[in-house]
Amino acid sequence: MTDWIDIGTLADIPQRGARTVQIAGEKEIAVFRTGDDHVFALVNECPHKKGPLSQGIVHGHSVACPLHNWNIALKTGEAQGNDEGCTPTIEVKQEGGRILIARLASLKAAA
Repeated sequence: MTDWIDIGTLADIPQRGARTVQIAGEKEIAVFRTGDDHVFALVNECPHKKGPLSQGIVHGHSVACPLHNWNIALKTGEAQGNDEGCTPTIEVKQEGGRILIARLASLKAAA
């Protein structure tokens, strides 16, 4: 069973931007909003050098890491192009105008 955390509304996240969520005992999570209002969540670490993805530029359904410009797919967390690596993704849903993310601990238990 997934434990969901309400993190706010779509309007709380800037379009083509991100906000971070810190949950006690878990890694910081970056929640992204694309230009077409899709919402994705990733652990806020680039797979390359752990750069803060929330500070990167969102383009399409990817984010460019602010440290070395690696492009990370928001849906899968996979590095794009010739780069290799993957950032863990977090399940997201919108319900009644609210954005909810899955607690990391509940994802580990389900695996």
